[in-house]
Amino acid sequence: MSKKLHLVSLGCTKNLVDSEVMLGRLKEYEITDDNTQADVIIVNTCGFIDAAKEESINTVLNLHDERKKDSILVMSGCLSERYKEELQADMPEIDIFTGVGDYEKIDELIASKQSTFSPEVYLATETSGRVITGSNYHAYIKIAEGCNQACSFCAIPSFKGKLHSRSLSSIVKEVTNLVAQGFYDFSFISQDSSSYGRDMELKDGLIDLIKVVETIEGVKSARILYLYPSTTTFELIDAISDSKVFQTYYDMPIQHIDGMVLKTMKRGFGEEKTIELLEYMKSKPGAFLRTSVIAGHPGETQESFERLCNFMETFGFDRFNTFHYSNEETTTAFSMDQIDQEIIDERANILGEIAESSTLSSLEKMLAQTVTIVIDGESDEHEYLLSARPLNWAVDIDGEILVNDTSDLPIEYGKTYEAKVTELVGSQLLATLIKINS
Repeated sequence: MSKKLHLVSLGCTKNLVDSEVMLGRLKEYEITDDNTQADVIIVNTCGFIDAAKEESINTVLNLHDERKKDSILVMSGCLSERYKEELQADMPEIDIFTGVGDYEKIDELIASKQSTFSPEVYLATETSGRVITGSNYHAYIKIAEGCNQACSFCAIPSFKGKLHSRSLSSIVKEVTNLVAQGFYDFSFISQDSSSYGRDMELKDGLIDLIKVVETIEGVKSARILYLYPSTTTFELIDAISDSKVFQTYYDMPIQHIDGMVLKTMKRGFGEEKTIELLEYMKSKPGAFLRTSVIAGHPGETQESFERLCNFMETFGFDRFNTFHYSNEETTTAFSMDQIDQEIIDERANILGEIAESSTLSSLEKMLAQTVTIVIDGESDEHEYLLSARPLNWAVDIDGEILVNDTSDLPIEYGKTYEAKVTELVGSQLLATLIKINS
């Protein structure tokens, strides 16, 4: 009887790629959703902000409470890396600790029941043997690890190190291999994707990447996540917009818009240049703009907060996320004068309401439009509704369109269709299928 594995991947999609590498190394295990029956339980943790750290700890402890006798509990990832000494001292419940460097050795660690922390951060390549999860047509491609930025609020460089990019040839080989397996839609990710290749002395690394991916037969759709303002050029914006493969999708976390707050955050760009970039993105036909902002960073006055709110209300982002400022050790903001948590929460709630309104305005603009969608499966809303995603939306984070009329077309999950958006019910778009794409 085969042994069973239960894996929980927390945090970002970059973490998910590393979790998929571990699955590839543990193919002899049967994957189970029932953690109480698992012989091995792995939690790939997130250590970015307080909320993520709390979720990681609670997940591990809950799984420990329910696990069967003689099972192995593994804690891996960013939280484990960032607090390796403290966690090993304080959490005897864990059988194996490992950080962000040994994903490809997970089978060896489990066999030996030993904890280890490699000094190098792991970066998946075309030889990693990942098992893609959650889709039969879409995959994330991690193009770099680490970050050269010095944002005041971010601890990631302290445990992920400096920018380390993959070679273009490695990325091409991985995408080509995945296309051969039936994948055609790709999201290219890293901590600061617009800096890709700078450590390899590539002047316009991301533009080079766009050009080579366009030559791979079978890639129908792609997008880039996590651009950084000071490393995003007008030429890059043009290259994304002009591409016949890459969606005109701009995901650039701005974190704030007030000049003094941006300076305190050490963001590299001030208000004027940030808006200039955003306006240029917005001018591109069919552009979809996503960003994120932080509420309550040290130095954010009521006036600067109101300036941020006014900008987020009027600019017209298709989507944006709001983060409550989290005071993190090893960051320069940690020793600054902090804003009361009550004020941070209040500001985040206000921005959250603006985000909902902004999303609704974006959805309303899609009414009566014909869009290319991919059907993912039955909707959780109702068995007679299908869950679909426009190809120019990012997986999981931008939402779904519900298909309530198939026009009697044959339905195949993972295939693309042309559909007409017919109705907006609350914050949910409905659509009718027009034709199936070849």
